[in-house]
Amino acid sequence: MNSRERVKRTIEFRNPDRAPRDLWQVPLLRMRQGNAVVDAFESRWPKDICQATGRKNKPVMVRGDASALGEYRDEWGCVYVNKTAGIMGEVKDPVLADWDFDRMHVPNELLDVDLDKVNAFAGNSDKYVLASGWARPFERIQFLRGTENVYMDLALDSPEIRKLIDIVHGFYLKDMQTWVKTPVDALVIMDDWGMQKSLLIRPAIWRRVFKPLYKEYCDLAHSHGKHVWMHSDGYILDILPDLIEVGVNVINSQLFCMPIEEIGMRFKGKIAFWGEIDRQHILPSGSVREVEQAVERVHQNLWQNGGCIAQFDWTPETPPANAEAVYATWDRLTGST
Repeated sequence: MNSRERVKRTIEFRNPDRAPRDLWQVPLLRMRQGNAVVDAFESRWPKDICQATGRKNKPVMVRGDASALGEYRDEWGCVYVNKTAGIMGEVKDPVLADWDFDRMHVPNELLDVDLDKVNAFAGNSDKYVLASGWARPFERIQFLRGTENVYMDLALDSPEIRKLIDIVHGFYLKDMQTWVKTPVDALVIMDDWGMQKSLLIRPAIWRRVFKPLYKEYCDLAHSHGKHVWMHSDGYILDILPDLIEVGVNVINSQLFCMPIEEIGMRFKGKIAFWGEIDRQHILPSGSVREVEQAVERVHQNLWQNGGCIAQFDWTPETPPANAEAVYATWDRLTGST
């Protein structure tokens, strides 16, 4: 069974030969742990998932390095200030703080994709292929407008925030309309919706404003035979039923911010879980046995003939032995020899 088939079987609850692997890391990991350590780990535990690339044009607004000290300007013109090398900084001066839409750049140059390159890569890959250009409407409007401003705008339902959402959503929808015509296996959404114990906004506002956007993404993907994967940090238990309803197939969330047993009772077999293992406490500070127990807890509550991807975020503070324990335990539990 190759990686692509393994991931598809996992998502569709069709008895894969083991849990597929996916590893996330920031540049600071290699700066702290060293290239040799990380390279050796990746060689022992190869990922089953990859991402297609193929943008024809470079983003015209980008300046600097997203993970270097100092300032970085992204493809929309948002400027980030970074005080720690190896991770991305924060937007300090939003371009739409005063609602001057002329200051905003919509990176339409990125919508031009080299289809021959993508088709050759995704069509011949043994790994499961995610599309490039993850849609992030909530996060993008925060980068452009400022987080506190966005919360007020949503509460007031201002015409300007509706205009901004339409612009951002329209860009991502156009991008997805290109990617669904390629051999990639899935489209991806990434919006962080949770704090440690609750959502960032009221569920009613989320359902009125953002749920319809996600449904459009999912309907488009499914109409072309693609899965939809989503990443969302924090406590998102209140909207998990909605994400399942609109058609999200795979969710990456901070499971250990939520009652995993309740998630299993309510949602096991209805959506696949793209990791993770607790990166805040257990992975950086726990023992190897505590890491094993964390994986066992996820497996016991969420595995049903598949439905779990062995994903975790290898933070710079996590010892290599704990990283090894994640994959070794998933292999032990899901039948790899």
